[in-house]
Amino acid sequence: MPRGARTTEKPKSLGRAFKMFARSLKPWMIPLIFAIVLAIAATICSIFGPNILGQMTNSAVEDYQTAMVQAGGQIPTAEQLNAALNWGRIGRLALTLIALYVASAILNYIQGAILSVISAHYARKMRAEIIAKIARLPISYFDQHQIGDTLSRMSNDVGTVANTLANVLTQIITSLTTVIGILIMMMSISIWLSVIALIAVPLSLIFISLIAKKSQTYFRTAQSTFGVLNSSIEEDFSGQSIIKANSYEPTAITKFGKSNDKLCEMTWKANFLSALAFPITNMFTNLSYVAICVVGGRMAIDGKLLIGSVQAFIQYASQFNRPITEVSQIASNIQQTLAASERIFNFLEEPEESPDMEPALEISDVKGAVEFHQVNFSYDKTRPIIQDFSVKIKPGMQVAIVGPTGAGKTTIINLLMRFYDPDTGYIAIDGVPTKQMKRSDVRKLFGMVLQDTWLFSGTIEENLRYGKTSATHEDIVRATKASSIHHFIESLSHGYNTMISEDSDNISAGEKQLLTIARAMVADPPMMILDEATSNVDTRTEQLIQDAFAKLTHGRTSFVIAHRLSTIRNSDLILVMRDGNIVEQGTHDQLLAQNGFYAELYNSQFAENE
Repeated sequence: MPRGARTTEKPKSLGRAFKMFARSLKPWMIPLIFAIVLAIAATICSIFGPNILGQMTNSAVEDYQTAMVQAGGQIPTAEQLNAALNWGRIGRLALTLIALYVASAILNYIQGAILSVISAHYARKMRAEIIAKIARLPISYFDQHQIGDTLSRMSNDVGTVANTLANVLTQIITSLTTVIGILIMMMSISIWLSVIALIAVPLSLIFISLIAKKSQTYFRTAQSTFGVLNSSIEEDFSGQSIIKANSYEPTAITKFGKSNDKLCEMTWKANFLSALAFPITNMFTNLSYVAICVVGGRMAIDGKLLIGSVQAFIQYASQFNRPITEVSQIASNIQQTLAASERIFNFLEEPEESPDMEPALEISDVKGAVEFHQVNFSYDKTRPIIQDFSVKIKPGMQVAIVGPTGAGKTTIINLLMRFYDPDTGYIAIDGVPTKQMKRSDVRKLFGMVLQDTWLFSGTIEENLRYGKTSATHEDIVRATKASSIHHFIESLSHGYNTMISEDSDNISAGEKQLLTIARAMVADPPMMILDEATSNVDTRTEQLIQDAFAKLTHGRTSFVIAHRLSTIRNSDLILVMRDGNIVEQGTHDQLLAQNGFYAELYNSQFAENE
């Protein structure tokens, strides 16, 4: 398969990404709205606090003035002041204030708990959607994208969005409610003081918008670079043996360092610009605060406002600017979330495999006749890989596909398995075109033993049952005996329950290959695809693998990608490929007699072995 380098993504509309994010919240819209209502109610409760404190101050000032009159204009004594104060009214106001603050705290706790639950379920849903999306993506996507980038979207990006849902959303709602509520309360106290307080808002917003626009570019680049960095880490970690064997460590470190440095640069630039929002906003806030104190104090002296009202307004002014300051502080979080959300939904919009034909055709009794009819194929639609390829294969035949690197051998297998579909022409199994069958039905017809063995973390028996979960232990033992791996498994301390690692570092290459052959035998498919992998094993293990191959392909139509031509002498048909075309076909003896390209390849290998 072609391996394309990852290209830099062009960001789509953030507004569109936000709409898709909002649409993805639809399953939790009712509890989300309820949490928003609770947040608004909690904020409203807290908004009345300064007003009640102002009323308590005004009540105390009025009572103090009454006590002074009763004392003949003199400063009243403690006893006179205590007698003049309306403790009942002050007490009722204090209890009301306490009740409002307690109610606000309870409502905040409930809405916070609701949003935390929504956030956890949302993260689960998005990760499930990404996994489901991966299953629907064509093989071409995985050929052209790095693994680490996709993992980054599932872990880092989803986590960023879910965290915003749990924390930042509440803060934004609370801030907006606070701004609106406090503005109403301030206007009810003094229009002129409200105008002074509002002057700082547009100035702050202008600077914040300019900063946000610039820093968004850095945040978006940082999120994308993080995916590249993850890919680099994943590749370096899984390929340590190759890196060390080739003394590639300095180059790998340098390559990683470039991505790491870029991420560091983008991150600090984004955070630096976002951090500027707070001191700039705070400067305008403090200037307006000073002006309010001066003007409000003068109005109280002139009798235009009560002292308690000035006190309440100053508190409101401080609280009014605080939400704006908070929004400026969380601007970086919002921008990171938008960038992460954009990457998630861009991935979810990737083109999927074309839908299977409905109604799809099925093969009830598979015989194994395969036909390639005038097949043409290109990965990028510009450079032909397979050109006018036609061949008919009878049931039970062993077909070897040989040729130099890049001749199109693996591409033939990709087309046969419907990892890709031909551009023109068709492939038929027992006379049924594979394009008219479900991809899953086509793939169930084949067992695959590839050159790159793959075993997952789990027990040996779980790995062997991978292709057929209903297989019994007896089925597995029969397959392992046939593939000459049973004795090795029994020699292990835990036998078939022995745990193997994802990279299978605790077993040899030959044993891995024998296990994959046994796994294919357990699945018992009607046809087989073999990519020989005997180049890195000893002679005895090679013979065991060849014997296992012979048992595996007996009576089945099989396709063998041959690397050692000496191993396919007994094949019923050998297809010799060169530049996407079949240049020769026949048996081993027939092709040698032709003294053509196959004979040239065979003799060159024989000479190398000599």
